Amino acid sequence: MQSNFTWTIRVYYEDTDAGGVVFYANYLKFFERARTEWLRSAGINQHSMTETHGVMFVVKSTAVDYHAPAKLDNELKLTVVVEKMGRASVQFVQQAWRINGDSEELLATGRIKVGCVDTLGFRPSEIPQEVLQSIRTIEST
Repeated sequence: MQSNFTWTIRVYYEDTDAGGVVFYANYLKFFERARTEWLRSAGINQHSMTETHGVMFVVKSTAVDYHAPAKLDNELKLTVVVEKMGRASVQFVQQAWRINGDSEELLATGRIKVGCVDTLGFRPSEIPQEVLQSIRTIEST
């Protein structure tokens, strides 16, 4: 599976647990940041989307498989791949990789589904056409 988008972060002390490794739930935070930056790279500002269209993205489901631990000061590459797009949802496959010189080690793989909801009642809503077009454009590059 090829990634269309990558985002690099560093592991800070606050990301680790008592054992000195990244706390498992923090991978969801890392994946969220990468998706936000992916949207930005497509020209989509989530705050603007709520004000202009009255909709926002919310996480519907997550599943993460952990392969190896990340530790303090590791540099991580996060990937974002759209697996499936619906009228009101997007399913992603995301991965976290440790960067070590010229090599990379897979640390975690997540499947995250986000839904588009209206901001008033939090009911499912179609993704605005201009947002869909931006997503399709970035995914085809």
